[in-house]
Amino acid sequence: MKVSGRPSILAAAVALTAMLSGLLVASPARAQTVESGSLSFSGDPGDYITGGASYSYSTANGDAISVSSDANALVSISVNAYNGDWWYLDISAPSGQTLVPGTYTDAHRYPFNGTGPGLSLVGNGRGCNTLTGSFTVINAVFGPNNYVQTFDATFEQHCEGFPEAARGEVHIANPPPPPALALQLVVATDGTASTLNGNATVHGTVSCTAPATVNLSGSVIQVVKRVIVRGSFTYQIACTPGAPVPWTATAAPEGTTPFQKGDAEVRTQVSAYDTQYGNYVTASDTSSVRLSKAG
Repeated sequence: MKVSGRPSILAAAVALTAMLSGLLVASPARAQTVESGSLSFSGDPGDYITGGASYSYSTANGDAISVSSDANALVSISVNAYNGDWWYLDISAPSGQTLVPGTYTDAHRYPFNGTGPGLSLVGNGRGCNTLTGSFTVINAVFGPNNYVQTFDATFEQHCEGFPEAARGEVHIANPPPPPALALQLVVATDGTASTLNGNATVHGTVSCTAPATVNLSGSVIQVVKRVIVRGSFTYQIACTPGAPVPWTATAAPEGTTPFQKGDAEVRTQVSAYDTQYGNYVTASDTSSVRLSKAG
């Protein structure tokens, strides 16, 4: 097939390869499902991406749309349409900037746009090797951890420097972002040193802002008659919001010298996976703990 007498078969192969290469290079944060959104565009006769046709997709019509962001500087929209169509739209701010309402001119193909704004509409096996264009951000509201709450924009792109253009608009509306997972670790200042096996037992609490499986790890370090005694511990906590969850962990000495009554340094870290935002959250503490004898 040829469009306006141009060798589109070769262009399609080159463009699709370049498009896929670009997708591998650009890897924004984890995509989130769009609750309410649409992507629509059309092209001039002879535009390679659209073939001069019009396209319209909407979550209201059963089309799956997802969105992701990278530091509020890039918004990537993916459409997996009910009819089998697939499209990707990338809109990127100039280097060092975030996407805010306004018109961005002299855009080039993302992610090869250098320090200027980036733009790319590809899909259904078609992509540009190079492009020029512009876009206007009408509204952009972001939450924590690259959450996209609202994004409205219009765009225009020209493949390979040709005058024919593809023009469209995107609208994303998600609910306010849920709270991100946060952990608070407390280590009690008292512990015990067993006279039976030489183990040290320490305790404390963990608090969380969302339900999470918290992995706790740490070490106890004590100097006994100029000998450094070390021991490590691990513990897993089922944490739920509302009240601190207690934990108790035991460290066995690594050498032959047991833990004894006296001061020790306890280094502790907790980590948990935030299922909402797809990242790990950590908290750490270093405390001086007074060990007392225990049978």
